[in-house]
Amino acid sequence: MNRTETRVIGWDLGGVHVKAALVEEDRVVEAVQAPCRLWRGVPALDETFAQLPDWVRGEAAHAVTMTGELTDCFADRADGVHQLSAWAAATLKGSVRIYAGRAGFVSADNARAHAADIASANWHATAALTGRQVPHALLVDIGSTTADLIPIVGGQPAAQGYSDAERLETGELVYTGVVRTPLLAFATHAPWRGRRTRLMAETFASTADIYRLTGDLPEGADQQYSADLKGKSIPETEIRLARMVGRDRGEGSAEEWRALAAWFAEAQLRPLYDATAILLSRSDLPEDAPLVVCGAGRFLAERLAARLGRRPVPLTETIAGCLNGEDAAWVSTCGPAVAVGLIG
Repeated sequence: MNRTETRVIGWDLGGVHVKAALVEEDRVVEAVQAPCRLWRGVPALDETFAQLPDWVRGEAAHAVTMTGELTDCFADRADGVHQLSAWAAATLKGSVRIYAGRAGFVSADNARAHAADIASANWHATAALTGRQVPHALLVDIGSTTADLIPIVGGQPAAQGYSDAERLETGELVYTGVVRTPLLAFATHAPWRGRRTRLMAETFASTADIYRLTGDLPEGADQQYSADLKGKSIPETEIRLARMVGRDRGEGSAEEWRALAAWFAEAQLRPLYDATAILLSRSDLPEDAPLVVCGAGRFLAERLAARLGRRPVPLTETIAGCLNGEDAAWVSTCGPAVAVGLIG
């Protein structure tokens, strides 16, 4: 068997990040994430591709999943699937297969015909990989923008929904993440000096700001611009958070801003708790089914597991035999790219 056949690169083409994972001899050698301004058009992928390590430009068998097809530069999801698949086929050196979830892998040429299966099916790849290692579990993948909550039953993904729309209805997709989500998305009021104050109806701050202040945000996880296009120091972060309650940074102490950030973190956890509790009440999930946790927000998933009295199992632990000692945090963050690389 030649090197190309034993060298696979898994890709997750997203609307704000591109993730890639190098797999050799069925072992993950490296995983990487880079920001991508896909809303500006497909050429943004070329900009991001140029920033990635040299190994992405080598010959390999490429396995591609995506979420970027919903970006507003495309006419619709089918158009997005077609254009992203065409970009992969034209740019990546070697064979290219597109992950179509429940339909398996398809060629780039056939992507448009399978658009409904391909669109935002990256969660299915991670769940399929998880099911190979853990027969019954709830996969909790909390990323920068969204949270996927996927039941695993009998070693197979057992989500009741498949598309984004269906999973929003079933609670298996919660549109909240630890970097990009505006605080106003999950709270309308907050506590401030003994009062329940209404928030400013502006996107002054995001979840990256609160987790930077609480100390939870993983190193390198925030690759996006801040809401005010300014820096990410603690004082600049406090300025953004203060504006949410109509204040200037100087009107509060560092301790007060940290306490406010912690309150927002708790507020974000509540809808995740509710959605997860409903899924765990399914009769086909055993009472001892663990939460397999991954993503940039793995820390939040672990906190969720503690609240639910369930055992958190890192995705990296379930595939430890496939890891080569690389940074487990990046493998966790790039879960879908790792998954298609290993199952592709």
